[in-house]
Amino acid sequence: MNTPDLALSRRAGRTFGIIAVVFALGFVSGAAGVETKPRLEPGDLRIVGTVDFPITCAPEVQAEFTRGVALLHSFFYEEARRIFTAVAERDPSCAMAQWGIAMTWWHPIWTPPAPDEMRAGKAAADKAMAMTAGSDRERRFIVAIAAYYNTAESPSSAPVGQSCHGPVGPPDRVLAYEKAMGELSAKYPDDFESQVFHALAVLSVGYAVPTDTSLSNQLKAAGILEKLREKNPNHPGVTHYLIHSYDYPQLAQRGLSAAQAYGIMAPWVPHALHMPSHIYTRLGMWDDAIVSNRDAAAASRAYAAKRNRTATESEELHALDYMTYSFLQEARDAEAKKVADFVGTVRKTNPELEFAAAYALAAVPARYALERNAWSEAAALTVPGVPHWSKFPFMEALIEYAHAIGRARTGDFAGARQAIERMRQLRDATTESKFAYFKLHLDLQLQAATAWVAFEEGHKDEALALLIRTAQAEDELGKHPVSPGALLPVREQLGELLLELGRPKEALTAFEAALKIYPARFRGLNGAALAAERSGDRAAARSYYAKLVEQTRKADGTRPELIHAREFLATETPVAVAD
Repeated sequence: MNTPDLALSRRAGRTFGIIAVVFALGFVSGAAGVETKPRLEPGDLRIVGTVDFPITCAPEVQAEFTRGVALLHSFFYEEARRIFTAVAERDPSCAMAQWGIAMTWWHPIWTPPAPDEMRAGKAAADKAMAMTAGSDRERRFIVAIAAYYNTAESPSSAPVGQSCHGPVGPPDRVLAYEKAMGELSAKYPDDFESQVFHALAVLSVGYAVPTDTSLSNQLKAAGILEKLREKNPNHPGVTHYLIHSYDYPQLAQRGLSAAQAYGIMAPWVPHALHMPSHIYTRLGMWDDAIVSNRDAAAASRAYAAKRNRTATESEELHALDYMTYSFLQEARDAEAKKVADFVGTVRKTNPELEFAAAYALAAVPARYALERNAWSEAAALTVPGVPHWSKFPFMEALIEYAHAIGRARTGDFAGARQAIERMRQLRDATTESKFAYFKLHLDLQLQAATAWVAFEEGHKDEALALLIRTAQAEDELGKHPVSPGALLPVREQLGELLLELGRPKEALTAFEAALKIYPARFRGLNGAALAAERSGDRAAARSYYAKLVEQTRKADGTRPELIHAREFLATETPVAVAD
């Protein structure tokens, strides 16, 4: 079954005349010998940005090696590994080819390597170490990745409950890699790639160590990258890592120019097309986020077709989760349903048991129900019949969270308690330190669901106190890069509870605080408008309702909130302006 309307959009289509082309193999010569851009077919990976990574291996492998590095910078690990492996076959003495292979098995912003990935990465790093590097610079690159794979882990160094995003768990390996890359970049301060990979290493430390609310490592990485971007604005790693550095509410505006540049830099690299939506989502730029993820999903499907695969790609599912989230903020519910229906048919993914795929398979149907206040739908969601849940129990819990909220809001308290108990079981089954973030978030979701059961049963003070504590904890925890946003941010739920309690002024404060973290969310705007209306602040209500109506001009559903918003605006008398 095809995903809905995933053709490459006009934004990617107009890129070919303006981006720098470095690795375009087989260009066609035009008049007077002038090279013209090639016509790119779906899945064509010849345009990947501008990278210059000289090595001392055989001259005939230099171009392909550099293309592999460019794809590595865009986290296209599978294709980069294919290229580095081919380089190693063409030049068996090329130690840097083994370095490249080792680098593809570590995903520094996601999660640590699985055991089989760790073995493969270590084998490549050890092989590179055993070979003769062509220069001191190359040797230092190899030593750095070998330090990652060969540093012993200290289980006590990252207790469950204290880790931040991405590669959570023992940070020893990440710190060892960053130290070695720091030494390399200091030794060769004019070597562009040394500086880029060091910036990524610094950023990785920011994701690996316990939460640092000052974001010091992210800002340090951004400082390095901004200077590099002045020298090469078309570099995929510089642009990509800047987006990750700024992927926080208080920093997102700084990442907008990088997001806009990266979206046209590598027009058939799925992750490069998706990454701008991290910033667009942070800023509430829903149309841009939809285009970004539609393009990414199309590119992922094209690559799968090129490889003759029939399973749904994890990258596609990741993009579809972000796209569904954006559709729902614009009340484009029919389009969101098409995506949710497709996701519901997925039974096999590539890779088979993959982290982002598992998240999307659970989050998309849960979002579609919860964002629309479709409590009965949420209460009745089924757990997809895929093998992911045994490996990622905290992902299955997203559906149980929807069950618990939906059942509590429809008066099925026994069913809600059953879902909450299942959430506890899934929380306790999450034992790997690298999944500490998700265990923490699951515990907060469990508390939020418990609060709604308490409220519906009449324990109003208990429910309010619990949601206040939980909202604060979720704000501090932040969102993980795999997700466009929390399922029903708890601070929004706090605002809704305060409205239920007849305390609209406090509710308005809660909604406005939520909008600072999650700008332009439908539920946040509507909640703020309703709270302002009920507290007698007509001007604020008018402002929020107007934003909501403007944002949902493409709405294709019949949400009662929009009907009320339009009725409110229609009854408001415009303020006369004196001559």
